[in-house]
Amino acid sequence: MKVKDTVFSAKHTMTIEGKLISLDQALVMGILNVTPDSFFDGGKHNSEYNALLQTEKMLEDGADFIDIGGYSTRPGASVVEEEEEIKRIIPIIKAIKHRFSDAYISIDTFRPNVAKRAVEAGACMVNDISGGELGRGMLEMVAALKVPYILMHSKGNPQTMQSLNQYENLQLEVINYFAEKIEVLRKLGVKDIIIDPGFGFSKDINQNYELLCKLQSLTFLGLPILTGVSRKSMIYKYLDTEPAQALNGTTALHMYALTKGAKILRVHDVKEAVETVMLYNKLESVV
Repeated sequence: MKVKDTVFSAKHTMTIEGKLISLDQALVMGILNVTPDSFFDGGKHNSEYNALLQTEKMLEDGADFIDIGGYSTRPGASVVEEEEEIKRIIPIIKAIKHRFSDAYISIDTFRPNVAKRAVEAGACMVNDISGGELGRGMLEMVAALKVPYILMHSKGNPQTMQSLNQYENLQLEVINYFAEKIEVLRKLGVKDIIIDPGFGFSKDINQNYELLCKLQSLTFLGLPILTGVSRKSMIYKYLDTEPAQALNGTTALHMYALTKGAKILRVHDVKEAVETVMLYNKLESVV
């Protein structure tokens, strides 16, 4: 299920590198952490050689996008200086684009200068966990770069987010957050926006499941929804296991998210996610 093979008759589309990409059927974004401390695969892919091997595997397994991050945003993660983040990601992005010229790369960062440098190196999408709150000028930078923007809901930063999960009405506050941010982005001229509810970010386990159960309510905003639950604590803590044993739970929640309107799955395990999308599409074609 490659982006290039998608039939362009979609309700949702976005433009990447001059090409119109359909989100009529869900797509898969493979996670490539080039960090030493990410919660699941920290340290595995932070050399150019290992990053290229993992990218090749994810593309062969059917990934539509590769999401590269040089700053772990897991709860409690250490602060990474901007120059160190740039040092981690830019050589990897350049190497991937040299080896896999048609790969679509997303940069996972909340810093506008990092986003700029990444796009100049070959990235074509910005994935910002903070909705512009942690990087002054990020929304303006995305508008200037003219690339799709993944707008995520969160509060605080990786060091404080887990203490900021108090809501009077979680669903309403998330919707209002998106509505306000979308208005700002539209005024700036950002055309392609994907919304991400931010599972695990400033939300406890029960809040994560509440948000997932009500995911379909976000579709009225008229934008594609990205779901990022892969191997997260909402799965492995609830099942009393570890991230390494959380693939079954991840796949179950991916299927549920698709039934609720998710259009992009951000995942560690591309093959399993692609197969989940294929089976969901088969079920949809029957009914």
